[in-house]
Amino acid sequence: MLCYGSEKESLSLLVALLLRFELSNPIIWVNMAILSFLSRASRTYKGYPKLLVLCTLSLSSGGLLAYSESQPDTRAPHVDPYEKEPKKKRVVVLGTGWAGTSLLKDLDASLYDIQVVSPRNYFAFTPLLPSVTCGTVEARSIVEPIRNIVKKRKGEVKIWEAECVKIDAANNKILCRSNIENNLVGNREFFLEYDYLVIGVGAQVNTFNTPGVKENCHFLKEVEDAQKIRRSVIDCFETAILPGLSEEERRTNLHFIIVGGGPTGVEFAAELHDFLEEDLVKLYPAVKDLVRITVIQSGDHILSTFDERISSFAEKKFRRDGIEVQTGCRVLSVSDKDITMKVKSKEEVCTIPHGLVVWSTGIGTRPVVRDFMEQVGQAKRRVLETNEWLRVKGCENVYAIGDCATIDQRKIMEDILSIFEAADKDNSGTLTVEEFKDVIDDILIRYPQVDHYLKSQQNLKDVTDLLKDSQGNDWKEVNVEQFKLALSHVDSQMKSLPATAQVAAQQGAYLSRCFNHRIQCEEHPEGPRRFRGSGRHRFRPFQYKHFGQFAPLGGEQAAAELPGDWVSIGHSTQWLWYSVYASKQVSWRTRILVVSDWTRRFIFGRDSSRI
Repeated sequence: MLCYGSEKESLSLLVALLLRFELSNPIIWVNMAILSFLSRASRTYKGYPKLLVLCTLSLSSGGLLAYSESQPDTRAPHVDPYEKEPKKKRVVVLGTGWAGTSLLKDLDASLYDIQVVSPRNYFAFTPLLPSVTCGTVEARSIVEPIRNIVKKRKGEVKIWEAECVKIDAANNKILCRSNIENNLVGNREFFLEYDYLVIGVGAQVNTFNTPGVKENCHFLKEVEDAQKIRRSVIDCFETAILPGLSEEERRTNLHFIIVGGGPTGVEFAAELHDFLEEDLVKLYPAVKDLVRITVIQSGDHILSTFDERISSFAEKKFRRDGIEVQTGCRVLSVSDKDITMKVKSKEEVCTIPHGLVVWSTGIGTRPVVRDFMEQVGQAKRRVLETNEWLRVKGCENVYAIGDCATIDQRKIMEDILSIFEAADKDNSGTLTVEEFKDVIDDILIRYPQVDHYLKSQQNLKDVTDLLKDSQGNDWKEVNVEQFKLALSHVDSQMKSLPATAQVAAQQGAYLSRCFNHRIQCEEHPEGPRRFRGSGRHRFRPFQYKHFGQFAPLGGEQAAAELPGDWVSIGHSTQWLWYSVYASKQVSWRTRILVVSDWTRRFIFGRDSSRI
């Protein structure tokens, strides 16, 4: 039997015919299931205008042939649920250090296409690197995979384990190269385009072009550096106890030299001294009296960036512990057996044999950043320069944070006339105190050196005190020249921010907030008024807030310089250091591991295995 008509009519007729047969036959049920499936398929695939359904029923009455013609669907067009959303702006982040990780932790991945390029797929808690060199803390306890940090973000964050070797600012793209050394197939170089680029690659060790430093010195910038130092320290002891060596050779192998008396160098010297006194002298008693630690500092004091009280205490403690501190010395060259230096006070050149040298004298610009600086007209500068909003000068869509850049704070004297004109609302040519008060808040935000200057002057309690004569009497009105004179010394308080983890972390957090609120702040700017021009700045400029700094000095003693000119030194400060550094870990995993490492060291001592 052959039936024509619509799909609905054909199926109704089929059902009526089937009811006439013995529905207990299992073949009937199978064929009905097939019909139902094909009916659903005809509705799903609208591109097929006709559907031929052929069912052969092995019944006594013969076969059944049904033909159904699908009618065109006049309903609304089908919407693909997987249709791509409007393209997001791509933000490429270079580096997973303090600055880059702080940015990624808060950056909203639902607003941007975020891609990360870094030669390391982890974040390292670098303040504890000196502890890793001696086994006080294990290396894996201070690192957290970057994917663990960003996996809970809204949206996807793509991470490429590679190194950026070239920034093409003109074409908004970067050249990357994988640093994985193996025989895997595939191209190790690739390009990435960006809408916004955030440079957070940090800095490299500054050797000051001293001969032999790169070849014969250890550095302390990366986790790998700390692990290498740890192995080398054990090697020095294992070599010193070999039979057949003279006492002079043993002394040379056990002479550890640290070049640089900053926080890193001092902390490493203190950690090394504790490692020797608490663990190694028990394991190598035959050479315990031959060990020597020397700190070489070009300045007059170690820890020169700290309060003078801390610097003096550190020098006295090192002297008591037997750590030799040689200040006023400049290293001329380093060989595999000795180090040559010049003593400034005596103008003498001397050579000292060594077993191990750790170079910790400062930081320099990485080659990829140096090349980028030449592209944007900053070739003559020592470090990459940004404005107060962390945008690279010469590039509208490139930002730089962390140790690789410095902020060029605008001087208030450059805008002094514009500030005066903005405050002089009645255009009288003079400025009253009330008119000055109207722009004070914007001045303090735009020029933070004003606040620093007020705090440094004991006779100035308020910013309006600037508008006083030399006798301290208030001026009712000031002209332009008097206004210039009042603010002429403010710019003397401008200082570059230190290259510390604290600064980098705050910059990353600030920049993530700017990206997250970019659209809102375009409509409702939150920054200070523009003294040169109209309107307000979109964002408030970056302002660093100092929370203090620590300097562990060994022997369960530490020094701390905290806000409010508060200095703390001693055993209690060491416990404060423990609590702060534990709380600053990026995850509960690393927090627990670090605390357990400290506990293990207290109970069992440090591990001296060479692994």
